[in-house]
Amino acid sequence: MCTTPHAQPQPHPPHHEPDAPRDLVGIGIGPFNLSLAALAHPLTELDTAFYEQRPSFDWHSGLLIDGARIQVPFLADLVTLADPASPWTFLNHLKARDRLFPFYFAERFHIQRAEYDAYCRWVADSLPGLHFGHQVDAVRWNPERDLFEVDFTQLDTDGEAEALGRTYTRNIVLGIGTEPYVPEPLKPLVEAPAVPVVHAADYLTHRDTLLAADHVTVIGSGQSGAEIFLDLLRARPAGREKLHWLGRTEAFAPMEYSKLGLEHFTPDYTRYFRALPERVRDHLVTSQWQLHKGIDTDTITAIHDELYDRTLHGGWPDVVLTPGVQVRTAGRLATTKVELHLEHLQQDTRSRLTTDAVILATGYRERPLDRILAGLDPYLRRDSRQRPRIDQHFRLALDPSISGSNCHIYVQNAERHTHGVGTPDLGLAAWRSATILNSLTGKETYPLPTRTAFTTFGLDQQPQPRIPHARHAQVLTPLVDGTQEHRR
Repeated sequence: MCTTPHAQPQPHPPHHEPDAPRDLVGIGIGPFNLSLAALAHPLTELDTAFYEQRPSFDWHSGLLIDGARIQVPFLADLVTLADPASPWTFLNHLKARDRLFPFYFAERFHIQRAEYDAYCRWVADSLPGLHFGHQVDAVRWNPERDLFEVDFTQLDTDGEAEALGRTYTRNIVLGIGTEPYVPEPLKPLVEAPAVPVVHAADYLTHRDTLLAADHVTVIGSGQSGAEIFLDLLRARPAGREKLHWLGRTEAFAPMEYSKLGLEHFTPDYTRYFRALPERVRDHLVTSQWQLHKGIDTDTITAIHDELYDRTLHGGWPDVVLTPGVQVRTAGRLATTKVELHLEHLQQDTRSRLTTDAVILATGYRERPLDRILAGLDPYLRRDSRQRPRIDQHFRLALDPSISGSNCHIYVQNAERHTHGVGTPDLGLAAWRSATILNSLTGKETYPLPTRTAFTTFGLDQQPQPRIPHARHAQVLTPLVDGTQEHRR
């Protein structure tokens, strides 16, 4: 299935009866559900709707630092790796903006983060069936109708409740994304407004305040921490930088970006990972941090170049870069400073650091599904650690009273414990969306490759998951039983 490169969006479906069940309701509109909406758009047989609490599309707006680039090639857009002829490709976005020739001569394989955000906004503004300013309040199973009920609140421009609504659907896809993570020792500081202690997600909002602070500390040794440290460094005068950069990792380590290393972000590895025992998967998730939590080499090089240039006339810049450090506790000192109690993990030594501002580049965590699925808790099937079980078609394992009705709940970026390190990776967005749509339609709506890596993961070849035929789609494929900052 493919579409013409310059096809004009057509409204679909043209009309929806208020009480008629939809085929699919999406909760959350980030890049992953936006990818699904874009690939579902030409499938006129599907009645879909997507709901998002925010008033418009927003993707890490606090980290759209000038010059910061996404860590995946531009081909990892919303649709290309499933349907390169889609009208919603990044290249078609450039064509619509008369920017194809400038992009061609720029020779950029990795685009700026702000450019990716602008591309997603273009898609979000053009696609029908996306409902921003709609807060989903509850999801329930209606056994009388054999459908899901989705209750939502329509919000006004100030975020206040304007109207209540309900829709019925046969299938749901959760794309509620991640939320900023603040370590326990630092939570009291974030809640105290006197001293600026902000998460990296809000960096640009507070940038002027942070630049005005006498001494600034960045905590976190991943890509966001590196980009923020570099931005602060470039904005402060030589010899009077007064910057600390601390991280728990043993080094300010480069991200694994070798060609074969990147094959961990392929469908082949995802299938291999999912077939492993639960205990093995859990170990791998924690051990593979450098595949997605390191710093790209261009950013590391830019930091070193900036520091080196500041030694040109003698002396060293007033900066301290220390890996292998964790913050044990923290507190306010008077009303204008913060005191961080530090511990060096290898030396087993402790010290204190006084600073005027703190930026927490401490990453993100998946939003718990239990918040939105509380009404379905009795129907959910869980693993030994009480996490939802998820099959190879990205469906939650549900009680047969639901799955037997050919109704399913799909997830996006909530399956790292079952599908591995590629879960939050933009490069797998289109493939996962196509997999979901193939499962939903019960046919190969989007033909997908049977092999995607030169590496053979494991001694047993893992077969391509069978697409459930529409007549038998209610049968869940058996699950394997056993005893999170990311590339963006």
